Amino acid sequence: MYKVFVNELPLILTNKLSETDKDSYFLLNGDAILEAIEALRKKKLKKAFIYHPNSEELLKKFTKKIPLVVAAGGVVTNKKGKVLFIYRNDKWDLPKGKLDKGETIEECALREVEEETGVKKLKLENFLKTTYHVFKRNDTYRLKEVHWYAMKTSFKGKLKGQKNEGIEKVKWKGPKKIEKALQNSYQNIKILFGH
Repeated sequence: MYKVFVNELPLILTNKLSETDKDSYFLLNGDAILEAIEALRKKKLKKAFIYHPNSEELLKKFTKKIPLVVAAGGVVTNKKGKVLFIYRNDKWDLPKGKLDKGETIEECALREVEEETGVKKLKLENFLKTTYHVFKRNDTYRLKEVHWYAMKTSFKGKLKGQKNEGIEKVKWKGPKKIEKALQNSYQNIKILFGH
């Protein structure tokens, strides 16, 4: 089972018919996939299901129609236990970015966090989870698969948002400020914090 967000609404790829609502169930073929995405994008449905009996085929077939973009990012904690957030497109987010040719997913996560925030001395701790969302670029839908890692740093320097990536602010946030930021964030980010 995969939970893919389209405009913050869930598109669930599943191999279990019992999980599906009859009216929001689509087959795993090109037209039905686009129909499901459009229905969510236009908020005609609150959630949609795409069914295929073979769980291994779910993502493979989905990405034949909706090209996959692999990315990685980090939930970075400093010595005070505060978490690193970025502010872009009027939402609080976490640093992440696209995998470059020839780099590992771990290298991508570290590079992207440093590029987007200016934070150095990053140490990879452990893999957290993979999240999925659909976005549109040049009239084509794409599926972004983001691999998230927990990271630590002893960095005390100045935070610097990557301007050409549209990052307006970079902030360390404690528990109260994290809760407030999550009210203006994405579903996939909320999931990382157990919401």
